[in-house]
Amino acid sequence: MNKKNKSNSKLGRSLIKDRFGNKKDRKMVSDNSMLHTTEIQDGYDWGRLNLQSITEESSFQEFLSTAELAGTDFQAEKLNIKFVNPRSNVGLLTKEELNEAKDAHKKYKSALKIPRRPPWDAETTPDELDKNEKETFLEWRRSLAILQEEHGIVLTPYEKNLEFWRQLWRVVERSDIIVQIVDARNPLLFRCEDLESYVKEVSPNKMNLILVNKADFLSDTQRQVWGEYFNSNGVEVAFYSAHLASLDPSENEEEIITKLSLDDDTFKKPYPLLTREELIGLLRTIHTQTKVTPNVTTVGLVGYPNVGKSSTINSLLCDKKVSVSATPGKTKHFQTHYLDKDILLCDCPGLVMPSFVFSKAEMILNGILPIDQMRDHVPPTNLLTSLIPRYVIEDRYGIMIPKPLEGEDPNRDPTAEELLNAYAYNRGFMTANGQPDNSRAARYILKDYMNGKLLYCHAPPNINQKEYHTWIDRQNTKLENQVLPPRAARAVRSYHATTEDIDKQFFKSNSQGIHAKGIKGLPNAPKVGPSTNQPDEKPWKQHNKHKNKGKKEKLRRVYAHLDQH
Repeated sequence: MNKKNKSNSKLGRSLIKDRFGNKKDRKMVSDNSMLHTTEIQDGYDWGRLNLQSITEESSFQEFLSTAELAGTDFQAEKLNIKFVNPRSNVGLLTKEELNEAKDAHKKYKSALKIPRRPPWDAETTPDELDKNEKETFLEWRRSLAILQEEHGIVLTPYEKNLEFWRQLWRVVERSDIIVQIVDARNPLLFRCEDLESYVKEVSPNKMNLILVNKADFLSDTQRQVWGEYFNSNGVEVAFYSAHLASLDPSENEEEIITKLSLDDDTFKKPYPLLTREELIGLLRTIHTQTKVTPNVTTVGLVGYPNVGKSSTINSLLCDKKVSVSATPGKTKHFQTHYLDKDILLCDCPGLVMPSFVFSKAEMILNGILPIDQMRDHVPPTNLLTSLIPRYVIEDRYGIMIPKPLEGEDPNRDPTAEELLNAYAYNRGFMTANGQPDNSRAARYILKDYMNGKLLYCHAPPNINQKEYHTWIDRQNTKLENQVLPPRAARAVRSYHATTEDIDKQFFKSNSQGIHAKGIKGLPNAPKVGPSTNQPDEKPWKQHNKHKNKGKKEKLRRVYAHLDQH
């Protein structure tokens, strides 16, 4: 074994000498060059190059690499620099992206449809009808999938259960009036124009009505603007508030009917906010065509979840006949209720119909998606702060949102982190490690927006939004010039370095004592320690007020520095 090992070691040494021996002994190839190109002294130090495969670069690295390959030289010049907070627009579209999305919505508006029930008659068997409905529904889902994947259109998470659409088909077929209930703050988001077309396709004797619920959020001028918009598009519209209707005193229903018969323009100008009795009178008299059921006007109620459809039915019935929930999809099948002997209400399950939206945050903010089930609270909160001014939020909650940092745009919107930190700290919503609970704070604020406590109303197309929705002046002027206490300021501040932090860190690293060669300290030199507020000692040693090393200090004093945010 030993002989074998010695022979192997000799062989290895001979190979190394043969390859890396003296220059005279190095092997040459036919063109009189050395065997290995790394030994060629051609200006590159091949042995010291860090060769690393690069398959992906950031945009900045790619720019520098391209510039280096092109031999481009740059000179840096400091101009007017504006610091852009990276957290300010998380989840929001830029102006260019927003305009592109609007153009795409107009282009593909005709492709946004709801599924139709295939034709059938008395000779169609149930199995054939079921097969045709499934095939038609599948083709409809494919068309919307193509619209989303190939053209990048963002749609609401529309209902994909065929049974819910079957409920809608039955409601449309047996109703004389199809009432779409929409939210007054953003009516067009909850309106489905293709549903209106489908109603007329089923029967020309049927009619459509837009019922703008929660209209108490609108002023008289805003109702007038929306009334004129729908009237110009040939759609009947009525304004109603289920909440106020449940509080209004009852009136004589016969007087309302007489009033309607004498004046047919009562509900066209100036678009008043209807009471319960006025709405019942409108439903009784507005349809003049042949009825599906003789002598009975059947009213089909359709709407997105959270637009107040169930609350509207309960207010009309003066009783809680329909369960109300903030969770979409509470009503599972259509229900019928006789409002009177000649009026039958047909409640359709809440359907999320396909509609154009710009982002998922918009759907959460408008209650289409449940707030309690959201996974990322930052985009919808950023969208909220982009709609509602800073001082309105501060007045509503009595909080102080941190102002923009030095170098930032002083008029920028608050970030989600700034708002949620301030709200959570003010309400005492803290996590286990002592930080503001932003997720919990976001749910409270977003629900306040959905319930109208933070009110923002969208204007109709071609109407200036700033002129349509105006804001009142600041009510709490004390908050404008008030300064937060240091502890509160540390708690609500954003987690990124400021110029003040950089200055403190820089000057803190410099030594501040008096030194002499060979002497550790001068007798008359000022001592640096707790008395001069220069904490060069460890924090837990500064709080020993008894100056007794053997005495145990209270833990709340020992670890007080850890409680600071």
